[in-house]
Amino acid sequence: MLAQASPEEIDASLVEARSHLKNARLADADACCRRLLEIAPDNIDALYTLAVTQRMQRQIPMAMETLDRLIAVDPSYGRGWQERGHCFRDSGRQEEAIAAYQRAVTHNGALAASWRLLSELHNAGGRTEAANFAHAQFTHLSQLPPELLSVASFIQEGKIYKAEQICRAFLQQNGHHIEAMRLLAEIGIKFNAYDEAEFLLESCKVLEPENVSAHFDYVKVLRKRQKFEQALVEASELRDKEPGNPEFEMLYANENLAVGNFDQAMLVYEALLGSMPNNPGINLTYGHALKTVGRQEDAIAAYRRAYQVKPDCGDAYWSLANLKTYRFEESEISQMRDREASPMTALDDRYHLCFALGKALEDRADYRNSFDYYERGNRLKREELKYDPARLSNEMRLQRENVNLDLLRQFDGAGCHDDAPIFIVGLPRAGSTLLEQILASHSQVEGTMELPNIFALAYQLDRNRRVGDEPEYPGNLQNLSRDDFTRFGEEFIRDTQVYRKKGTPFFIDKMPNNFRHIGLIHLILPNAKIIDARRGAMGCCFSGFKQLFAEGQEFTYGLEEIGEYYKDYVALMEHWDTILPGKILRVCYEDVVADLETQVRRLLDFCKLPFEESCINFHQTERAVRTASSEQVRQPIFKSGVDQWEHFSDYLDPLRAKLGPELAAT
Repeated sequence: MLAQASPEEIDASLVEARSHLKNARLADADACCRRLLEIAPDNIDALYTLAVTQRMQRQIPMAMETLDRLIAVDPSYGRGWQERGHCFRDSGRQEEAIAAYQRAVTHNGALAASWRLLSELHNAGGRTEAANFAHAQFTHLSQLPPELLSVASFIQEGKIYKAEQICRAFLQQNGHHIEAMRLLAEIGIKFNAYDEAEFLLESCKVLEPENVSAHFDYVKVLRKRQKFEQALVEASELRDKEPGNPEFEMLYANENLAVGNFDQAMLVYEALLGSMPNNPGINLTYGHALKTVGRQEDAIAAYRRAYQVKPDCGDAYWSLANLKTYRFEESEISQMRDREASPMTALDDRYHLCFALGKALEDRADYRNSFDYYERGNRLKREELKYDPARLSNEMRLQRENVNLDLLRQFDGAGCHDDAPIFIVGLPRAGSTLLEQILASHSQVEGTMELPNIFALAYQLDRNRRVGDEPEYPGNLQNLSRDDFTRFGEEFIRDTQVYRKKGTPFFIDKMPNNFRHIGLIHLILPNAKIIDARRGAMGCCFSGFKQLFAEGQEFTYGLEEIGEYYKDYVALMEHWDTILPGKILRVCYEDVVADLETQVRRLLDFCKLPFEESCINFHQTERAVRTASSEQVRQPIFKSGVDQWEHFSDYLDPLRAKLGPELAAT
């Protein structure tokens, strides 16, 4: 029946199986799940329903085998761990049940049953503090309306559209319900609808000023929007509400770090570590802060401490690898291999470990096994993100079609004429951080960070469109007024002032993906300088492929995906060169490596800046660097990284095929 089944027919079969289970027709539910698994052996819902059915038939060993299959497919599926806990509990294996329930709530904090059972089991074992914490979580969840409990669980499981539908319907019926507003804000963040999320959480704070959970979320969304000064004010206020709360202390430290108050941030991190030295999260975050300010040896010690107290802490290993200059010891590689292979390792930790192992083995010239780990890490991350290459290709096509000479002539002379911004655009891992460090070494230029302002404006112009809706931007640019473009430019200058600490005449925005909006940048800031950091296709794409980004850059997690994106990038840059001749300076990474001084002088001449020797000695400039290249740009320029992809040449045919012979030759 299901040999050629559509997704709708598979869903119908799942509904049938669940109906059998709900009505205690266990044999029918079992048979229905098995039929479905014959043609969809990795279907999570079918595996989960079968495991529940088997446990209810007291077939515990069979249920455990099914759960092993489920967790192998998706180690982060919280309900699978909860069901594993039920099996251990029914078998009298209490401590193993506790461990399973703990994994369940780690992956899905909305599983009320797991919290209730953790509370009972910890209480029976005399662990009062752990029991009280679990009971508090259960109490909070049990007080939620059933609809919101479902919303919270769906969010955790990545079923965002379903969660949004239920949440909006609930709010329509129940008005200003704080928990529903918090959940809708969380959904909005996942859709990049930061404006709506900020409005919802600000409203929560007004409606219930003492609701610290809503206040905490409000600080986080302000940080997402990179409103760091405001986030710090709110974090300080929240900290005063509950002095000594470790979560609020950490938040306060993070916001100080974001605005450049490094000394204050370090004091708080160190105080937290003084009271909780074995907390892996604090050690990890402290390591990131140390890396940002250039204290590499201290950062290494913090990262090592994180994995020592949590041996499967994939982020700690990847953070070491991401220093680019760190070399793993044999014992560390062995431990990473073991943890990556363990079915108990969570998905997030697993792909962090894969990327770290890829780097560790690449450094040892074991390119075959290195590539295998890079490829596995990319596959796991790609499956988690569910990236659609066609969406970005379509967006760049719309830029080429709608932002044309007619539009530029229509608004010639409009915009804010401030010449302070210098935009560095391109693909990640193409040398943008290097160019930023060179320019930021000049006495008249300040390097800031990858600023979100242009993307936020584009999103605003698209009417806060969600995934799947038809784009309005950039087609609607022609309907704006000259005053609109001037106002947008002035707002950019005003809103980015917070990042300018040195008071220099010029500052850098190095958000690489701003290349998709160069037409918009020109319309609002016609005197801004734009630099295209270009790198040869094979080297650039492979460098992106082996990089695990903190967030965004979804197009990098596959050779074909990044090859397609590179092609679209080149086509769009050719379009900008055609309609804005002379507007963009292209600087090739390979040329900078081959002849640094010539390229430095080109950069400075383009920006109308006098030559300064400090730009040649950029590695001596002391400044916070937040990107993956932070340690590399603190060293003199080196040539060994240019052709690293050639070591992996035998495995890159899918990338060559996607790029085509002309680009693949670069």
